[in-house]
Amino acid sequence: MKQELNRHNERITIDPKVMIGKPVIKGTRIPVYVVLNLLGEGLAFEEIIRQYPDITKQDILAAIKFAARFTNFEEVEA
Repeated sequence: MKQELNRHNERITIDPKVMIGKPVIKGTRIPVYVVLNLLGEGLAFEEIIRQYPDITKQDILAAIKFAARFTNFEEVEA
């Protein structure tokens, strides 16, 4: 999965040695879920970057794209 992930999104990494293998913003220990939760609480990109100056707008967009890719699924008829 790590190879597939890096091929599609160079800003998000998964490493079992960092945050127990949770997806994080590359070069940080900031998990994708933290960024998504902050967006869900209504924080603007600029506010998130103020709280986490090690990330960029592009990192936040990458987190959104990552989540979209992993929540996209085909419906199966029952």
